[in-house]
Amino acid sequence: MNVACLFGERHLENFFKRQGHSAIRIARSGGAGFDFDGGPGERRAVKRYQFWIDLVATCGFVGRIRPAPGTWGTLWGIPLGLLLIRLGPLGYMVATGVLIMVAIVAAQLHEAVHAGDVDSSGAPRDMHDSQEVVIDEVVGYLVAFTWLPMNWTSVVAAFVLFRALDIVKPFPISWLDRKVKGGLGTVVDDLAAGLVANVILQAVL
Repeated sequence: MNVACLFGERHLENFFKRQGHSAIRIARSGGAGFDFDGGPGERRAVKRYQFWIDLVATCGFVGRIRPAPGTWGTLWGIPLGLLLIRLGPLGYMVATGVLIMVAIVAAQLHEAVHAGDVDSSGAPRDMHDSQEVVIDEVVGYLVAFTWLPMNWTSVVAAFVLFRALDIVKPFPISWLDRKVKGGLGTVVDDLAAGLVANVILQAVL
């Protein structure tokens, strides 16, 4: 089983030891992955760790809905945005900033814990910016919706324009998508799409 974290194998070993799983031994397996060695209890602990990472990165497994998981993830951002707007402009931005940091970490960890995954043919899967990770679409939509008028025109316009930019990826969004790796790379293109959408909507709404 392959897994990784942002801080290295010793830190991950210590994390599991604090949970009472001292038998776990971890070695770097190449790329972003780590190999776990332990008994059934330790493997169950790793599975639980992976479950919580998947839960956050896929926004409650919304990212596993097919087709168009990115669109479903963006839809998930609408009620969240309507909830956060009750915090006021400053509170909305602070909450969005916190969620952006959560998204970067969750995307990084998701990429790491699935580093050894294979497809149905046995070929390694490219887990960078996996389709099932939709927390990046959620925070991208929150950026697009920032400080817009509180009405359904803004809600729908932010959704449509953000999704269009996220799919088409005009420059520099496409450049960021290609060049930036890891969890930051997963999220940064959506943040850029949200920012561009927001600037356009601020001018026309």
